[in-house]
Amino acid sequence: MAEIPSCTCGQNEKKRIIFPCAGQANTGQITNLAAIQLTEEGYGSIACASLLAIGSEGLVTSAKKVDEVVVLDGCPMECARKIAESQGVPIGQHLVMTELGITKGPSRSYTADDIEKVVAACWAGEGKGENTGARSKKDVGPGTGCGCGCGGSC
Repeated sequence: MAEIPSCTCGQNEKKRIIFPCAGQANTGQITNLAAIQLTEEGYGSIACASLLAIGSEGLVTSAKKVDEVVVLDGCPMECARKIAESQGVPIGQHLVMTELGITKGPSRSYTADDIEKVVAACWAGEGKGENTGARSKKDVGPGTGCGCGCGGSC
């Protein structure tokens, strides 16, 4: 199922929250740096997995209302995924750094290419489950555009 193309005003862009594990190893640090870059690029908004873990009502509510929750885990322990699931937050995209071929090591042993690999994987839609909530053109209807009034041809 193809996603709706973007219109020029961005009104039909998905609203995403990105939870990086931000662990002490290089892979955890990469999740945080990638989440910051993704936020700067407009992919979503970074949020604190620790705040989610303590059950912050506002954050839990927000995470349940967005179009998609993105979880970035550093290693197979998948702490950020477990935190989101423990709060009943549905995960639309989940990436584990070690599964992307990044070897876990000391906290500062990463490169800009490692961060870019994660950012590119997110934009490419890697780690998405079957039920990510993606809308297709048929959900909007033929010839209706995005419905925002921008006059875009989406």
